[in-house]
Amino acid sequence: MAKVDLDARGLKCPLPALKMNSMLLKNEVKAGDVLEVLADCPTFEKDVKDWCSRTKKVLVFMRDEGNGLRRCQVQI
Repeated sequence: MAKVDLDARGLKCPLPALKMNSMLLKNEVKAGDVLEVLADCPTFEKDVKDWCSRTKKVLVFMRDEGNGLRRCQVQI
């Protein structure tokens, strides 16, 4: 199991979730890995929750980092 980081700051909806999906499809994250994402998109929290629901992945946490930044971890 590894932790994989994705810095999605500056990407607007739906790009952070699309980038997460791309990493999954390209096997840049594998079953058991934790994907940690940092983003400043205003709809990021909703987008990640929807993505986790669609892909059957587990949202470990979603945290407000201040200044419009959100950090999440998703169990792949």
